Amino acid sequence: MWIRSKTRALATLTNFTALSATSVALALGSAAAQAQETIKIGVSEPLTGAVAASGTYVTNGARIAADVINRKGGVLGKKLELVIEDNKSNPREAVNSAEKLILKDKVPVLMGAWSSTFTLAVMPKLVEYGVPMVVETASSTKITTAGNPWVFRTSPTSAMEAAAFSKHLASFSPAIRKVDFLSVNNDWGLGAAAEFRKALEAKGIAVGRTETMAPDATDLSAQLASLKSTGADTLIVTSGIEQLTLAIRQAAEQRLPQRIITTGGSFPEPLLKTPGPKGYASQHLLFFAPWAVERAKYPEVAKEFVDGWNARKLDFAGQTEGFRGYDAILTIAEAIRVAGKAEPAAIRDALWKIKLKGVNGDIAFIKEGPAGKESGQAEPNIYVVELKDGAVAVK
Repeated sequence: MWIRSKTRALATLTNFTALSATSVALALGSAAAQAQETIKIGVSEPLTGAVAASGTYVTNGARIAADVINRKGGVLGKKLELVIEDNKSNPREAVNSAEKLILKDKVPVLMGAWSSTFTLAVMPKLVEYGVPMVVETASSTKITTAGNPWVFRTSPTSAMEAAAFSKHLASFSPAIRKVDFLSVNNDWGLGAAAEFRKALEAKGIAVGRTETMAPDATDLSAQLASLKSTGADTLIVTSGIEQLTLAIRQAAEQRLPQRIITTGGSFPEPLLKTPGPKGYASQHLLFFAPWAVERAKYPEVAKEFVDGWNARKLDFAGQTEGFRGYDAILTIAEAIRVAGKAEPAAIRDALWKIKLKGVNGDIAFIKEGPAGKESGQAEPNIYVVELKDGAVAVK
């Protein structure tokens, strides 16, 4: 009797264990099925740290693009899912975020990583793991000439920006005859200064003094003081939103005689709400001008982005950076559609084939870098805007 009861109990326990195992397996299967219903895109941007404002704008643009695409049915019948990591405005953290996205989150493609320094740090990992990345902001020439076939950049190089700026020289009055530089001390800032120097000297414009600033510097009065009596009529500044705003404010306080022109597509939006001294003007090289959406090459695409931005009640001027994330996600989505599957190598191959309309204009890639290891480089449009007394004019 005892043996029979024990046997019955063991059988019951065995059945319970089997049922539990089946339940767990079903749950895991359901979770896996649910995960497969989306296509993941990894995003590494600076959401904290020295350039957090810019990184946040870009990330918001990416979110809006994913929303727009998902409302239209997604890609290959699946919704896009952005897996967003904060690279903390730090190259080491940028590498960590990329590895986490690739190894843990299993994303087949990345967008990032804002700064040239952060992007260059991540690039070896793209080769190591065989995952493509669309570079939405970084401008260092090294990014597309280093021989990394997993890199595709939608933003202009500093050389492209300098060449485009040269075409606008005649629009400045008084004429530009001598320039100084104030550049953030990293790959982006130093690279931009070198390319603008080359382009301006080719036009017969003299180049004076160059000052640098640490990426996290919060006082530029010493650098500006050293530039005050150089005899230059123009100061070209390259950095993120925070330092551009600081440089313009402190230059006005010191009554710096040079006009200020900023590069890189960032815009000092705090000066819209709290302008500098009356009559003080600065010029800015941008890649999207939300004050003149009708002047975009494809106004209907730009309007869809602007409508999404406004619906979220985000800072208006942040669109000058936010569009980068928007266009980058449009680019990735189109590559996945062309590839017919969300697999890294297939997406990389498809990126060479895409042609689409973005907020900035046409997006397609030309080859840059050593033969057989070329990176993809788009050829974006560039705008010049003037900020004066809290108002913006598009030239």
